Amino acid sequence: MHPTTAQPANRFERRRAKTRQALIGAARQILAEQGGTDVSIQAIADRADVGFGTFYNHFESKDILFDAAVADALEEYGRLLDTATADIDDPAETFAASVRLTLQLAASHPEITEILRFRGLQHVHSGTGLGPRALRDLEVGKASGRFGITDARVALGAVGGAVLGLVQLGATSDLDAAAGEQAAEMVLRMLGLPAEEAHELATKPLPVLG
Repeated sequence: MHPTTAQPANRFERRRAKTRQALIGAARQILAEQGGTDVSIQAIADRADVGFGTFYNHFESKDILFDAAVADALEEYGRLLDTATADIDDPAETFAASVRLTLQLAASHPEITEILRFRGLQHVHSGTGLGPRALRDLEVGKASGRFGITDARVALGAVGGAVLGLVQLGATSDLDAAAGEQAAEMVLRMLGLPAEEAHELATKPLPVLG
């Protein structure tokens, strides 16, 4: 797990941050395994290997913890894609690569994939994870004329729904690399790219997902 904030300087704060992250990690595991939050605080504390009372030193309720767990997983997902596409300047190519790399998450980061399946749609327009990063690229593409869109937020809803639909399909079907290319091509055409260019960008060599 990767904390979403910088590590505190003093020993007490570092220990507190470590405990908080252990609780978030436990909540992430539970979400990935069962998709819901029907679990006792004691079970969460046991999973995190902390005392029952320690839970309330960090979170006021299970709902707040699970919201933090989703945000943590989505932020890790966003950072993974940011790192993999850091050398790509074209927002259209970034989108194509991100769609295709998302399919690879099932093998390399199954926990994130399951959280995306169960909770991703509710967080498409949130302030963490892939949403703000995708919105940024959509705005850049719109301003440069790369994307033929009117409202970047509407485009984000459409693209986010398409990507999460692909994640859901991947959970019930064996999708290969060609499926990712096809999905990426459709997303680019949805954003206004010509068919030939969309196909070219959707089949370019992929960067490595860390």
